[in-house]
Amino acid sequence: MEVERILKALEEGKIDEAKTLMAKEVDMLSDEELKEVLEIAEKKAKEYEDLELYKIVVYYYAEFFGIDKLAEFEELARRKEFEGLMELADLYSLLGFPEKALEIYREILEKETDPEKLGEAYFGIATIHEELQEYNKALEVIKKAIESLEKSSNREKLLRAKIYEGYLTFEAGDKVKAKEKLAKLLPEVPEGELKSQVHLAFEEIFEDEENYEAAMQECLYALLEAKGTDFFEVAFDGLIDLIWQLMLEDDFEEIYNSMPMFKAAIPEFEDFFEGVRRIALYKDGKVGREEVSEIITKVKDERLVSILEFLGEAEL
Repeated sequence: MEVERILKALEEGKIDEAKTLMAKEVDMLSDEELKEVLEIAEKKAKEYEDLELYKIVVYYYAEFFGIDKLAEFEELARRKEFEGLMELADLYSLLGFPEKALEIYREILEKETDPEKLGEAYFGIATIHEELQEYNKALEVIKKAIESLEKSSNREKLLRAKIYEGYLTFEAGDKVKAKEKLAKLLPEVPEGELKSQVHLAFEEIFEDEENYEAAMQECLYALLEAKGTDFFEVAFDGLIDLIWQLMLEDDFEEIYNSMPMFKAAIPEFEDFFEGVRRIALYKDGKVGREEVSEIITKVKDERLVSILEFLGEAEL
């Protein structure tokens, strides 16, 4: 059971593994199981003073049970200075308090002089403005982040900010310029998570243009680049969001014509992608219900099964 894996990771002090499992499996846990996990995770977060784990715990307590543990978190976060304030601002944002998050980020800007830390704070401010759909403001602030990070030695954070600038350029309405900025970054960014982010940005642009074939291809590139990294789940969720959008638009042909390339490129998910293909064929009236049920029984991962049921709207 997944709850046992999470608890085992926590008890053994494998905090990063526990955080990954919690993020992946939280929706699959019962209320009783989640409470047990959160109680242990809170103790471990305090023991190791792991702010990221503590932030996740506080967020889940609020999101699932309406329990407010923000004051306790803020007390520890402020003792950790920059790192703590960054996590505190992110938590306020997660909990739906963007203005409070902005206050924390501004507090950081007043205290810090290190260009890397200033760049991180500006990046955080840009995400808040994006959340508020203030895309031009977000674009102005991410440029400040880039200016600061160019004075630091952290190239990865600089490239991440430039990728985000390209995406925000699209959100602000200039698709041509956004594509230009992102294309310029493709040969610069290393393989892995950062290149996956570029492809996901392209995916959103093509999806907005209703060029779904290109969007599917960008999802495939994003998944392949993200394999073996924590970003794979983000890329995978991007693909599921695109498939769901196509389902809503009854564009089943695009789905079932695209799934063979995903099966070929990522064979470890072959049964899942075949399940998606058959659901689209079923909805298009080309195969029977039994052919869908047959492939779903071959998928062993409960989370993937739940996604297939969601895509089939639980009618299968």
